[in-house]
Amino acid sequence: MRAWEANIRKVVPYVPGDQPKGDRLIKLNTNENPYPPAPGVQDALKRMDYDRFRKYPDPAVTDLVHSLAEYYHVGDEQVFVGVGSDDVIAMAFMTFFNSQKPVLFPNVSYSFYKVWADLFRIPYETPELDADFRINPKDYYRENGGVIFPNPNAPTGLFLPLEQVEDIIRHNQDVVVVVDEAYIDFGGTSALELVKKYENLLVVQTFSKARSMAGMRIGYAIGHPDLIRALNDVKYSYNSYTMNMPSIVLGVEAVKDDAYFRETLKKIIATRERSKLRLRKLGFSFPDSMSNFIFATHERVPAEKIFEALRANQIYVRYFRQPGLDNYLRISIGTDEEMDELFAFLEKYLRSV
Repeated sequence: MRAWEANIRKVVPYVPGDQPKGDRLIKLNTNENPYPPAPGVQDALKRMDYDRFRKYPDPAVTDLVHSLAEYYHVGDEQVFVGVGSDDVIAMAFMTFFNSQKPVLFPNVSYSFYKVWADLFRIPYETPELDADFRINPKDYYRENGGVIFPNPNAPTGLFLPLEQVEDIIRHNQDVVVVVDEAYIDFGGTSALELVKKYENLLVVQTFSKARSMAGMRIGYAIGHPDLIRALNDVKYSYNSYTMNMPSIVLGVEAVKDDAYFRETLKKIIATRERSKLRLRKLGFSFPDSMSNFIFATHERVPAEKIFEALRANQIYVRYFRQPGLDNYLRISIGTDEEMDELFAFLEKYLRSV
């Protein structure tokens, strides 16, 4: 080993889903929204003053923070915005998880949590889900340095009822509890209503899924002003200008068009429920997803074999090569037309094997 290599920080990185190229493919592997952003977003992009690109963006992201605060009926001082929810959660790890006690998150959940914990040298423990892939709140009663979990969970899609979320928060008043709600708009009740009751609760959401803006990288957190102030202190110590100007402008427009937002959600949820019926008829079983994806296993054919067959035919779903998950496929919800093509292929393929 060269001497300088001893000082390199070594981590096992997060592996994102494939981003395949091509016009004639069906991309159901990264939980993106199959519909375009709100019309106001497209109009604002056409009207954008490109001369503003030469100037630094507003480091406080004032306009977007205010729009989100108005939408969720909270104060501006209760909103933090970052470059996707990944940036927001990474900031939360750096800001709040600094004791010598382990942070707790489920053993099957968003795999980036382990990456951040390793990167920032944060000890952690991963309570196991039960046999039905559900979180048991009692596993989070133990002493810890913080708690984070997705709700609905990923990759299972299962929603933890609000009373159980509150049970976890109530038993962890001495640490910060982060509820990662990337998929909350597709089903279930948000923990946002608990923010006024618990000063140690931080709720994180994103524009990447329900608002069709994964490419703009916008995430946000809502919590007590003291939590938001602490996040901003870390942000300004790390990178003052995290949010670019187009993302701020277009993010504001996305928040304005609530009717379009609700209509798009309605279509995706309807397609998801129809897809559950079709998958069951094809011999798949899965947890009852409340997200924009379905985590499915087939009664007879191994998941990896189905994954490879789909990919060979330009249909992309997510496959996890890890114990306990390696016989499941995570299938994002596309348009009705995309899902029909998926089912047509599966019907033909499953008859042949």
